Amino acid sequence: MKFPPSVLEEIKARLPVSAVVGKRVRLAKAGREWKGLSPFNAEKTPSFFVNDQKGSFFDFSSGKNGDIFKFVMETEGLSFPEAVEKLASEAGVTLPKVSFEAQVQEEKRKGLHEVVELAARFFEAELQSERGGLARRYLSGRGLEGQARQLFRIGYAPPDRFALRDHLAAKGVGADAMMETGLLVHGEEIAVPYDRFRDRIMFPIHDARGRVVAFGGRAMSADVPAKYLNSPETPLFHKGALLFNHHNARKAAHDTGQVIVVEGYVDVIAMTMAGFPQVVAPLGTALTEDQLSLLWRMAGEPVICLDGDKAGRKAAGRAIDLALPLLEPGRSLSFALLPEGQDPDDLARSGGKPAVAEVIGSAKPLVDMLWAREFEASQLDTPERRAAFERRLKEPLGLIRDEVTRRHYRREIDERLGQLFAPARQERFEGRRQSGFGGGTARGGGRGFPRGSERPPLSLVRPSPQLAGSQMMQRRHGENTREAFILLALASHPDLVMRCVDEIAELALDGTAAERFRQALVEAAFDGSFDQEAFGRRLEQTRVAEARAALLAVTQPAERLKLAQTADPESVFDSIRQALVLHHRARTLHSELKAAERALADEPTEANFAWMKDVKARLETIEGTEANPEK
Repeated sequence: MKFPPSVLEEIKARLPVSAVVGKRVRLAKAGREWKGLSPFNAEKTPSFFVNDQKGSFFDFSSGKNGDIFKFVMETEGLSFPEAVEKLASEAGVTLPKVSFEAQVQEEKRKGLHEVVELAARFFEAELQSERGGLARRYLSGRGLEGQARQLFRIGYAPPDRFALRDHLAAKGVGADAMMETGLLVHGEEIAVPYDRFRDRIMFPIHDARGRVVAFGGRAMSADVPAKYLNSPETPLFHKGALLFNHHNARKAAHDTGQVIVVEGYVDVIAMTMAGFPQVVAPLGTALTEDQLSLLWRMAGEPVICLDGDKAGRKAAGRAIDLALPLLEPGRSLSFALLPEGQDPDDLARSGGKPAVAEVIGSAKPLVDMLWAREFEASQLDTPERRAAFERRLKEPLGLIRDEVTRRHYRREIDERLGQLFAPARQERFEGRRQSGFGGGTARGGGRGFPRGSERPPLSLVRPSPQLAGSQMMQRRHGENTREAFILLALASHPDLVMRCVDEIAELALDGTAAERFRQALVEAAFDGSFDQEAFGRRLEQTRVAEARAALLAVTQPAERLKLAQTADPESVFDSIRQALVLHHRARTLHSELKAAERALADEPTEANFAWMKDVKARLETIEGTEANPEK
């Protein structure tokens, strides 16, 4: 039985070798590896090693080695297909039915890889051609010379609408394959598909095996809507599950025990050329859970290197919120904040390796960043404000699923709070307010429910009918009214789209119709020829029009007044911004509610009980705001 390589890679990506082996072998950390007693031979001295970065195990006593499939086959006596089925079940991966159609699909994927590779070679050649002269000068001005261009296969997409299409067609590539790989823009209202990337410096995006699967393009002109443009989602490319430069950085991360995360392609290249090849970047979006898993397979504590400005600290906050539920012994993050006004590219070019090393070496642990985020934004001059500060610090800790890690975080925060609020040391901490970091030794703790009492039944803290019936408290199979308003309001006032297009592109959505409609909005904005007439034609396409009707069906009557083209655009934009704030806050609270319920189940204390009630009350407030949009 043959399984598609892409499925096997996905299973291995979701299941570290140490997690699979650890169910049978007691492992201990040994540098960048794990070691334990051989499961194949009786021994007293460990000679069995596991390496998550390499995705393999090696047993010196027996000479056996391999990946997770080989380990399960050797220890459980299963055949290869049986081992794949067992591990796929554990990883939550659905195995395709092995059929003629599946084999055809895998062959098709190989063909798509070849198409994208041909495009990469075309872009490389164009950079060296006469048409690539301005692009070469720009790259030279950024310090991206021959070695960097070769290592990262930098290219150039000429401005012609059909340059790549005609080149690939001459090599026998069909239009369907070009569209499926995202190289051409197409649609119901586009009679002749045309090149997606035009007059852009091209950065190929590789998968973990080093195959080109997509592109990122940097515009040469300042007049286009999107400075950076990535390939759309394709059968080969899922931007939330890949990291730029992963294929190159993986070995360097293993050798150094470190992986550094920066924001953009040029930052990665500059850092690599400065002597830090263990650098990767997310692909134009905030860090995702899948990307975080990839990082932890490379190193136990990735360094998130961010600009030292407000935007950089905001990005750090998003990374903290993403990582908290997933923290466990040996898995965390640290944060290196750059000097104000500098990005990694600036630092690498101006200060070279010593300057970069100094910033990376001063990276702060996640707990420091969590403390600083709340401390620097708080006033502590009244009991109520100090109580609010304490609650904001402790609430996120309930998101940590690993019990041991959660306990140590709570103890650390309790110690810092105890030291901060100790009267004899208040002045000392006020003097350190600018740094936002503290430490100390004070005892914390919580008071449980009275002896002999049971945990309060959930019936005592049921949400109100308003909250129980809201979309936040139910698994939504329909459309979300708030999502519908945001998208429809933008569609009714196209001039507002460009003011928040990046935020809309990254917005987490629940509804199927909302996702389809959002895609149409973003593609219209990034098309390079944004005007109201073209915008309107795109929204009239059949599938987009159906999505629009589905969203309109759940929009509240009071909100429909703002969808009229006669409505004041600034007032509408204010409403959109308010809806976005509520949307983000509601999703955060929904996650916090689950964390509070887990915390109450793990530790039935009065504090956790009160926390859960408080979260539900705040959810009710948000839902009430949505129910009364005029407030």
